[in-house]
Amino acid sequence: MPKLTIDGQQVDAPDGVNLIQAAEQVGIEIPHYCYHPALTIVGNCRMCLVEIEKAPKLQIACNTKVAEGMVVHTRSDKAKTAQRAVLEFLLINHPIDCPICDQAGECKLQDYYMDYDHAPSRFPLAEKNRKGKALDIGSDVMLDQERCILCARCTRFFDEITKTSELAIFERGDHNRIDINPGQPINNKYAGNVIDICPVGALTEKDFRFRMRVWYLHRTPSVCAGCERGCSIDMDHQRGRIYRYKPRFNPAVNDYWMCDEGRHSFLGLQNETRLITPLVQAKDELVGETWGEAIRRAATIIGNFKNQNGARSIGAVIDAHTTNEEAFALKQLMSTAVGSDRIAGLSWSPPGASGDDDLLIRANKNPNTRGLAALGIAADGLDSMAEAVASGDMKMLIAFRADLVRALGEAEFIKRFGALDYLLVLSTDANETCQMANQVWPIAAYPEIDGSFTNFKGRVQRIREAFPPPGNALSALEAIARLGHALDGAERPKSADAVFAAMANQVPAFNGLSFSGLGPHGADLAKQ
Repeated sequence: MPKLTIDGQQVDAPDGVNLIQAAEQVGIEIPHYCYHPALTIVGNCRMCLVEIEKAPKLQIACNTKVAEGMVVHTRSDKAKTAQRAVLEFLLINHPIDCPICDQAGECKLQDYYMDYDHAPSRFPLAEKNRKGKALDIGSDVMLDQERCILCARCTRFFDEITKTSELAIFERGDHNRIDINPGQPINNKYAGNVIDICPVGALTEKDFRFRMRVWYLHRTPSVCAGCERGCSIDMDHQRGRIYRYKPRFNPAVNDYWMCDEGRHSFLGLQNETRLITPLVQAKDELVGETWGEAIRRAATIIGNFKNQNGARSIGAVIDAHTTNEEAFALKQLMSTAVGSDRIAGLSWSPPGASGDDDLLIRANKNPNTRGLAALGIAADGLDSMAEAVASGDMKMLIAFRADLVRALGEAEFIKRFGALDYLLVLSTDANETCQMANQVWPIAAYPEIDGSFTNFKGRVQRIREAFPPPGNALSALEAIARLGHALDGAERPKSADAVFAAMANQVPAFNGLSFSGLGPHGADLAKQ
């Protein structure tokens, strides 16, 4: 492992890393535009020029590997002069768009100008080159050619990651521009990543443009629930509303990327159909009631079915959008307070959903199918449950985040479960299954709770509460704990941390894991 000195600090760097990466180890930022750790090195922006003792001239840090005894200066007079010159060159034809640019607050041109240049332009505004502005180039991407600094991150992403090559650099000299081939707009399920990696305001997102200044947004690390991959993401939100998802680096799951399907999946969490108060069926319509009334009603109904028909007359269906903690808590409730082992998982994907690809997208659109399996909740138990309903052995069903009508179709649902005497639904949104229910409980969506998902490879990752649920909706763990207390008087944990600890103690697949120990990249299930 080579030892070198960067700005007077000793650095032990792994073999093969470049100076940008080595400097990051000791908290030194070497400014750069074209360099990205997941893309090839082209060295065309020249912003990362540094002074290396005994080298005849300045070197670009992105393409200079560490070596034993190397002494590097990133803030010497020579390096600072080069950085100012490069910035001035990049800004010669840049438009004065900062007040209206959506990249404001996240723009490396702004940041580096303040850090390394901070000098007035010597180039008359009227003599700047004019290029295309607000060009719709497909796949939710807008292009402003005047703002582009030709770092070529976007072209390399399409060439090297998706291998589709939709963007290219055209013309020569200061007339260079990024563009699509004529009549061939971007049609790519990963196109949003070029917006993330663009260091300036040249590539922006149609859906996010002019909706919110980034300095008003709060950022919460989480996991995308769009499919069983479970990409690590950051949720950007403000006042209980999500404005965008952005991929968060996780070498064990999604690297630096995410698909556009997952990127826009938060829109389905912010519908006007959100449930905000408990509902009960009365004279063929659902009417509101308090949580106290709802809990007592459900506990009484469960007690009556147990006394009259036995505990196994009550079953539960748990959707694979449920967190590990929620599924474990409900399973424990069924076995202890109810006394029934009739539990089935529901893992389904809507018709027309995209299939597996070679990068990230998975055909299974459920984030926690593997988690339910690890908890011993079979995804193929609906048939036996339907048989129990048909025979009269099962009278009541608890549908937990499970939209059975949409998953099975209305006719099939009625065929399988139409003979039920009582249906209790715990859901975030009013759906067709809610319309069939005797009771509906509003519970928090996954951006509103702490918990974890287990992806298809067995990687357990944390989700975090970004903001509280709307209205009178409760976290599912709270609702389960209240129902359990009404049934048997026992106190049950209501926090994801406490439930995870119990799960790790009782379920072999989770042995050795801890909620706090999942960290930013998650942890693998225990080997069985």
